[in-house]
Amino acid sequence: MRHTVALSAAAVLLLGTAACSSGDDGAPAGGSSDGAFPAQITDKFGTVTVESAPERVVTAGYNDQDFALALGVTPVATRGFTGYEYRTRPWAQDQLAGTDIPEVGSDTLDLEGVAAASPDLVMATYAYLEPSQYEQLGRIATTVGDIPGADGAETPGWRDQLAAYGTALGRTAEADAVRDEVEQSFATATTENPSFAGRTAAVALYLDGTFYILEAGDPRNRFFTDLGFVTPETTGTVSAERYDLLNQDTLVLLGVDREDVANDALLQSLPVVREDRTVYTGKFGTDVPAALGFASPLSLPYAVDALVPPLARATDDDPATVVGTVEG
Repeated sequence: MRHTVALSAAAVLLLGTAACSSGDDGAPAGGSSDGAFPAQITDKFGTVTVESAPERVVTAGYNDQDFALALGVTPVATRGFTGYEYRTRPWAQDQLAGTDIPEVGSDTLDLEGVAAASPDLVMATYAYLEPSQYEQLGRIATTVGDIPGADGAETPGWRDQLAAYGTALGRTAEADAVRDEVEQSFATATTENPSFAGRTAAVALYLDGTFYILEAGDPRNRFFTDLGFVTPETTGTVSAERYDLLNQDTLVLLGVDREDVANDALLQSLPVVREDRTVYTGKFGTDVPAALGFASPLSLPYAVDALVPPLARATDDDPATVVGTVEG
């Protein structure tokens, strides 16, 4: 499944201006750096060496620009975020400070646009790059491609991406500080809401009348596991015959308001819905689902503020409690 409206989620690196591929030498994703150069980052294609501090950064991944902004770097160009007016996203306005960053594609990456931006570093840590795209980007500038998840998942977690950015930009201390701040927001939420711990939550997309339960490694699902929730054993598309898969301790529906499924008799018959243990995050294209989709150090605290209160009401084991709407 791709990181588009719903985020419907390796080969050879040719020498670029300052990058080299040395294959898989066991270096950890994110590499190691104390802010000095050269610095190394391991992506899915090999090990990339950033020779010197970059001055012109293009963010070519679906959510990459937030990671640069979180470390005080404004990209000279960025990949757009499909299906959402991302330029007005509330969690990044202070960092953007009115800057309108030029786009180099959105659903499809514009390689010519990347070249025209004259970058000395291309960051595409969550981009689903094809080997041919990675090769072409490497000819334009030093390129850090898709980062593997430290937990073995195909997609990286926000910590993986942040570590890679800290290394590539020579801002590891800043990255550590940002990580600690975001983790503290989760820690506070879990401490104040012990009912989250160990509770199974089906986090499901609603697309064209069909539900899809997100896998454990999906960045949006990781938000809920970071709060202490547990992913159901069975994930993926939910057929009409298997609505029982949605009937977990807690149900979180992405891309839908309560009213949108009020006439779905099968859904309404589930105890998790009847007993108001369901959180509706709102339609795609609105701020809260987009914050989960960005899954960045800037958007996650915003999502914590918006989602923890209704999650707390949905997990208090009192059927009389009204979960209410998500306020983003």
